[in-house]
Amino acid sequence: MGGCFRKKQGLYLLLFIYLPRILGVAIHYSLPEEKKIGSLVANVLKDLKGGIGELSARRAQLVSETTKQYFHLDALSGNLLVNEQIDREELCGQTDSCLLLSQIVLENPLELYKIEITIDDVNDNAPKFSQNHYELKIPENVLTNSHFPLEPAQDEDLGKNNIQNYTLSPNEHFQLDMRSTEDGNKHVDLVLKKSLDREKKSHFGLILMAVDGGMPQKTGTVQINIIVLDINDNSPNFIHSEYKTKLKENSPRGTLVSRVEAEDLDSGPNAQITYSFHRMPEKIHNLFQLNETTGELSVFGRLDYEKETSYDLNIRATDGGGLSGHCRVLVVIEDVNDNAPEVSLISFTSTIPEDSPLDTVVALFRVTDRDSGDNGRTVCSVDGNLPFALKVNVNSYYQLVIQSPLDREKNSEYNMTIIVIDHGSPRLTSSRIINIEISDVNDNSPVFESSSYEMYVKENNIPGLLLGSVHAIDQDTALNAKVSYSLLPGKVGESPVASYVSINSETGNLYALRSLDYEQIKDFTVLVKATDGGSPALSSQVVVQVVIVDENDNAPFFLYPLQNSTSPYNELVPKLAEAGYLVTKVVAVDGDSGQNSWLSYELLKATDPGLFSIGAQNGEVRTKRVLSERDTSKQRLLILVRDNGFPPQTSTAMLHILPVDGFSEPYMKTVDISQEEFEEDRSLTMYLVICLAVVSSMFLICIILFVVIKLYKRMPTESCISVPPQFPPVIPENCADSQNGSLSRTYHYDICLTGGSLSSEFRFLRPLIPVFSVNHQISSGPQDVSDEVAGNESRGEARASLSEDAAPRAGAPGCPVNQATGANVNTNQNDWLAYQ
Repeated sequence: MGGCFRKKQGLYLLLFIYLPRILGVAIHYSLPEEKKIGSLVANVLKDLKGGIGELSARRAQLVSETTKQYFHLDALSGNLLVNEQIDREELCGQTDSCLLLSQIVLENPLELYKIEITIDDVNDNAPKFSQNHYELKIPENVLTNSHFPLEPAQDEDLGKNNIQNYTLSPNEHFQLDMRSTEDGNKHVDLVLKKSLDREKKSHFGLILMAVDGGMPQKTGTVQINIIVLDINDNSPNFIHSEYKTKLKENSPRGTLVSRVEAEDLDSGPNAQITYSFHRMPEKIHNLFQLNETTGELSVFGRLDYEKETSYDLNIRATDGGGLSGHCRVLVVIEDVNDNAPEVSLISFTSTIPEDSPLDTVVALFRVTDRDSGDNGRTVCSVDGNLPFALKVNVNSYYQLVIQSPLDREKNSEYNMTIIVIDHGSPRLTSSRIINIEISDVNDNSPVFESSSYEMYVKENNIPGLLLGSVHAIDQDTALNAKVSYSLLPGKVGESPVASYVSINSETGNLYALRSLDYEQIKDFTVLVKATDGGSPALSSQVVVQVVIVDENDNAPFFLYPLQNSTSPYNELVPKLAEAGYLVTKVVAVDGDSGQNSWLSYELLKATDPGLFSIGAQNGEVRTKRVLSERDTSKQRLLILVRDNGFPPQTSTAMLHILPVDGFSEPYMKTVDISQEEFEEDRSLTMYLVICLAVVSSMFLICIILFVVIKLYKRMPTESCISVPPQFPPVIPENCADSQNGSLSRTYHYDICLTGGSLSSEFRFLRPLIPVFSVNHQISSGPQDVSDEVAGNESRGEARASLSEDAAPRAGAPGCPVNQATGANVNTNQNDWLAYQ
């Protein structure tokens, strides 16, 4: 039981500590009026029991309930200071309790503390009469002890600082009678103590002095002129002792409020009634006007329900004899909707980042309306379709918060219009426009204008040549949108890509760092990275394909007959060859590609231009007519090959053709060119020397074979001699296949001899050259060019008649064909020719 009781006591203690903050219990202070600006009222931080700097950290604001900001809160020290000089009489008038209400607003979390400051009165106003002198007419027959009400002095101070006493200048007929009413006001009457005798004295001049209770005392005086009249025994009487009327606060000047009327039973001048205000403060004279003749009460000044809701007027009717009567007029002011709602901005964040979380408070403001009832009820709203919403808090406080995600790239600025409408008739509206800027965060990566780039550059370019440009756009701003470009690591063959190209980090321009050679590399890929300047930085990549465009920088190269050979190339042609006979086939290649490698042949010069022709496309050398005895025994042909580039490049080769008679001895000439790779670091000159030596050796072998055939041509038995293949000069491998064709088969010769006869049969097959390549180095400035060429198939086969004797047909028994291993023979031209 004891433990439970202590827990309840702890709970009550917590409620006792925090309940005042939740309910907003007021903090009371008192302050004398007329304090100097900057005077200390109190230290709010001590009363709130807060820590040092808490008010500043929580953005404390002092919100006044009045239009003027009389006080200022120092958020750092917590001191409440006087901001404007306070006049209690101007602020509260004659109200006993003069309170200035304010609220301290704390954020994060939102807390409100009500501040009530009582303004204490000081004796800063002297008593004051409404006029400098009064005139009082008293009939001579007035009885002693008769009371004549006097116009009291007005003192705007309160309590002891207000009027405490009246004194009258010494005289023998009159004295003062002062009394206090229930509301604390002091009324003073002039009392007749001794009967008047007009014939002895018709005028009295008295001085009335009002004295307040302040320290030091202040006084005010008025002169009372008393005129003694003849007998007037009837005073004016009002028809109604009290009048009530209602009046709207926006009533214009001159509006009739009420009409009072008094009657006097006397006649003549004693019955002439004059109406006037009695015992009324000066502000009533500024608001209402009374017609002294007709008694009509009308509006004279501007009435404001928010300042005063009712007025109590005392009206006096005085006849011509000086007698008077009194009545009361109660004017009730009705409220009209003449005040538009007001929006007071308490705190505001003009710039917010686009990644701000939802429910972030952007602005805190308060809506007030000075009207009352439905005229003071308000509805607050903001423009629709915006990522902001209003949250209503206590005491008409509103929070503008983020309700949906922000995106600066879609909208970087919002002009928010806060609209407030009251419930009056007609409804009044006010608005407040606030500008909210969205600051950028790095939430967008650079985006390239193209998904990939393809750049073309001609080979043999100069180093530093501009290849092209890439460009990326970042939708962010400032440093977050500043894009820099770089190359990602990669390789072109065995070399790093950075040795081929470079990129300008600011412009995205790509430059070639070296001269490129189409024959070495036809294209390569570069990865470009675009990085923005945000933190953390965002990036994107794009593929750039660099394509090298071929130029006509390689002249055609003869594979057969081989260029730059020291010994001439001799071809044999039978003297009995018919027109169109295929003598040989010229083969050339070009290291370029495309139309730059399209070759055409022409006969540039010949011993007899009318005897031979060459195929422009295939390079086949054929006879144009039948050979005659008048033709020379050695024909020399200068052959030109031209590529299709611009400008075109050419090469020439010399070919010797020897017309021969038929052979009488078996003869076989076989040339087999096998594929063999050249090493790239050897020069072409070495191979040309080797080729020349091999060709010379084959020529000697052919002469020896010719002699052997002659010796054995009359042998009685049939025999077949197979001559092993001889190898001509080694040709570089991987020759590119041009469109005119090149040698692709080995030379192959088969000779069949028939014993026992004087005739022999000779089958002559043209050489078949396999596919091979030539590594041709051409010096072009600083670059090395590697030309890959391919040899084409040589299809020509020649027939030779060695004698006029009849011979057996091809394929006679006992004549096996001896072919080189791996050779491909064109059987369409394996015709046998017999010669005697």
